[in-house]
Amino acid sequence: MSDMNSIYEEEVLELLEKLESSLLLLEITPNDDGLVEEIFRSMHTIKGSSGMFGYDNVAAFVHNLESIYDQIREGKLETTKQLIDVTLTSLDHIKRIVKDPDLKDENNDLSQKKLTDQIISIMGEQALQVKNDLIEIKDDLVEKEILSYYISFIPNEDIFDNGTNPLFILDELFELGDCKIFPQFKNIENIEDFDPTKCLSFWELLIATKSSKEELKDVFLFVEGDSEIKIETLCNYNIVEVEPTKSFVTQLNKIECGNPINIEELKKIISDNPVQKNKKIIRSNSVKEFNKEVEDNLTQEKRISSIRVASDKLDSLMNIVSELVTTKASLSLYAENNPTPELEIISENVEKLSRQLRDTAFGMTLIPIKNIMNRFQRLIRDVSAELGKTIDFEIEGDETELDKNIIESLTDPLMHILRNSLDHGIESKDERQAVNKSPTGKILLKAFYSGPNVHIQIKDDGKGINPEIIKAKAVDKGLLSEDADLSEKEILDFIFHPGFSTVNEVTDVSGRGVGMDVVRRNINDIRGSVEIYSVVGVGTTLTIKLPLTLSIVDGLLVKIGSSNYVVPLSVVEKCHEVSYNKLDNLFNKLLLLDGEQIPFLNLREEFKITDGAPKITQIIIVNNEERKVAISVDNIIDEYQAVLKPISKYYKDQEFISGATILGDGTVALVLDTNKIVSKFSEQIKKTEKV
Repeated sequence: MSDMNSIYEEEVLELLEKLESSLLLLEITPNDDGLVEEIFRSMHTIKGSSGMFGYDNVAAFVHNLESIYDQIREGKLETTKQLIDVTLTSLDHIKRIVKDPDLKDENNDLSQKKLTDQIISIMGEQALQVKNDLIEIKDDLVEKEILSYYISFIPNEDIFDNGTNPLFILDELFELGDCKIFPQFKNIENIEDFDPTKCLSFWELLIATKSSKEELKDVFLFVEGDSEIKIETLCNYNIVEVEPTKSFVTQLNKIECGNPINIEELKKIISDNPVQKNKKIIRSNSVKEFNKEVEDNLTQEKRISSIRVASDKLDSLMNIVSELVTTKASLSLYAENNPTPELEIISENVEKLSRQLRDTAFGMTLIPIKNIMNRFQRLIRDVSAELGKTIDFEIEGDETELDKNIIESLTDPLMHILRNSLDHGIESKDERQAVNKSPTGKILLKAFYSGPNVHIQIKDDGKGINPEIIKAKAVDKGLLSEDADLSEKEILDFIFHPGFSTVNEVTDVSGRGVGMDVVRRNINDIRGSVEIYSVVGVGTTLTIKLPLTLSIVDGLLVKIGSSNYVVPLSVVEKCHEVSYNKLDNLFNKLLLLDGEQIPFLNLREEFKITDGAPKITQIIIVNNEERKVAISVDNIIDEYQAVLKPISKYYKDQEFISGATILGDGTVALVLDTNKIVSKFSEQIKKTEKV
């Protein structure tokens, strides 16, 4: 596939995602004219780009769909659930035929014909329905008037390089009304310098059309960045057919190519023309167009505020930045061992620049969670309809940003959780009404920052999870003895056990005993954790805790025995020094620091290091939003930027290790997973408090 086709497919799929989101909102607020306009413009853009790139079947199909929303814009059709259903199904179809533009797949061909018939049927059924607030408006005010425009289209000389053919733009303009085109040519001082791969032509046009200025701009949508485009409204009649402007245009056709239009003379003829003086322009969107034109002029210099970058290039950039950080560590170590003023200055500058470059690269790889939210809205809509349930689905914090690699790994786990909430969590309407609940169930998807992490919560107001049922099922499967004494959290954690399910019937939605174990495994793979909290009769909340990024972390480089470790700096609250002998005499593993008793973990004991204990040990207090835990290390060396590397299979099951990093001298340091440390000791504390 050519690069241009890849760009086309990427842009169309992005527009389809945007369309799906807008349609789901339109279903909730069917009278929102702004949404209708947005949907129409997106469809118009897809149609235009499809025609430009030769995807004729896509363009023809979207044209029919676009016609419906054009009639809604004009108040001739109403937005109905049937229309939304057909449109959403059509978007799914477009996603398929973008990959099969010639409809070689028989299923795609049949689907195209079936959906086209449905679209035409909808237009036929509703064509005579007009909104009540437009019934009394006279036909001559509703009908669009002809306006005449002057257009200057000057492509950049290198426009051919990306496969664009300007003649296709001119063809599309011809379809919009009476159009006269006057080609111009750039001067070539020396014929020997002529380069046939460069575009040395440009065009001036006069067009009389019922299309608005915005619709004319849409024709140039994909060449705006590669061209100089100017569109001026001249008058509210057809200058090609009405005298005296008709004579002016006729005379222009007789002039030799290459002579520019004397636009000022034409404007003078129009201003003196009585047709112009005696006729009012009646256009409902004229004020809106004027405001849009002013806004465009004010922001013209800011148009290129962002660019599209392939994700593999960002991955490559992050890899290079990671290697730079490692090399910087080597330079810092060399400068420390070979102290000279010049080398120290160079080392400090490299460290400052590498940190700035790292932060900038991070910002480029962070994307808002809302990029994946649209598909969840569609999932809720379709699955709830299949189950016969009415769901109020709310999203909060969709601007929260995460590493794009984490986002990509997050979709399937969230899909599983939402399906379970719909199928098992939310009761049927009759069940809800029987317990005095609203017949409409609620699901909240919420994302927010919490310290160094991002939390994503999926909360429903369903029937909740009965721990007694979970325990009985675990006993039945031989996973637990009947007399086992477990906390409620430990019992609920069986939900994440492979093959565990309390559902007796298998459905198309869930209940196959797969899903929640996949959720935990996928979340663990991206250094996250998942917790579940449920109250019977009230609902269930699943919380996914994720790191902001997977690439680089700021940390404290520490030593335990002869090995180096890294503690993420973002969770470090404070550091203390304590006599090592004092650690042996602690009651209930609680350490008194600054007048506060804090649970304590001796990492020497955990890692089974028995020799070479220091007289003074360093205590690091780490925390999350719930608890604090003190961990002991032999020595704190320095702050360190750790480039995270995956760990080998020998460390996969280690409870406190999340990754590894290469130090400046080439040795390896393991990165401690403080979230798991805090979680473990929180459970121990809860058990102690119950005794």
